[in-house]
Amino acid sequence: MKIKHIIPILAVAFAAACVPAKKFEDMKSKKEICEEQRAALKEQNRQLDEELTETKERLSEIEKRHNALKQDTTVQGRSLRVMTRNYDNLNETYELLLQKNKQLLQGNQKETEELFNNLQKSQADLQRQSDALEEARRNLAEKEKNLKSLESELAERAERVNELESILNKKDSTVNALKSKVQSALLGFENNGLTIEQKNGKVYVSLDESLLFASGSYNVDSEGKKVLQKLGDVLEKNQDVNVLVEGHTDNVPYNGSGVIKDNWDLSVLRATSVVKIILSKSKIDESRLTAAGRGEHFPIASNDSTEGRKKNRRTEIILTPKLDELFEILETN
Repeated sequence: MKIKHIIPILAVAFAAACVPAKKFEDMKSKKEICEEQRAALKEQNRQLDEELTETKERLSEIEKRHNALKQDTTVQGRSLRVMTRNYDNLNETYELLLQKNKQLLQGNQKETEELFNNLQKSQADLQRQSDALEEARRNLAEKEKNLKSLESELAERAERVNELESILNKKDSTVNALKSKVQSALLGFENNGLTIEQKNGKVYVSLDESLLFASGSYNVDSEGKKVLQKLGDVLEKNQDVNVLVEGHTDNVPYNGSGVIKDNWDLSVLRATSVVKIILSKSKIDESRLTAAGRGEHFPIASNDSTEGRKKNRRTEIILTPKLDELFEILETN
């Protein structure tokens, strides 16, 4: 830290030391809430992906069962038609035997007995065929009932998959549109200490320390205020976006005094300062914003080099579209 900045920083630190302990505890509580919300959102995204994968797998299984049952029903129908023809043939044979029996009743007794025995055998065969035919009809009716049930379930599953995919596509479109709006608003700042990235269904706006703060300070400078005020204008027009501001530092120990004891304190105060700047020039519901300090514990580069430490000293503003509609669908199903 340069010597010319020491006296102002000590003055600020002395003034900040008078901040009530309760305010500091509130900031810690907000940080814990942020961690819980981030974990919950991550778990919800994981559950969503698992739910979609499981639904697609079940849909595929139902389609296989549907095709198998449809083929089985076709075979059963063909067998039923064959049995019906056999039944009709037996019935005709039976009628012919009856007629012939009547003609031979006056003839040879032995032939009459043989004909009678054949008649009884034909009657037994006819009854067996009739019973088999009735059983085949019952099986076919049951197969058709199961087929209709599977077709109905298949339609419901397909509708659910389409609904989930529609919501996911809508979420992706919303995130894409949000990223585009942020890039348009911050045109000229990107790649000059500011990067905008889309991942995990969120938009990440990362600002280097040099764009917002002096070394060891948590007061946002004039150039940084311009960036944050432009971002605040975008958030004011997009009320369905939650905002998480994370302060990050390198691993160089903080040697200050007063309210800032270490990198944890510095990162929390920087995140809080950014939130206040965003709120100062825009009409945003304060409950949508969360400030959190990450200290040195989430580096994006190695702290073993000057360039790596510079990248780690950053503030990340994470924009997350609300997914209330999607969560309602998951809860009702």
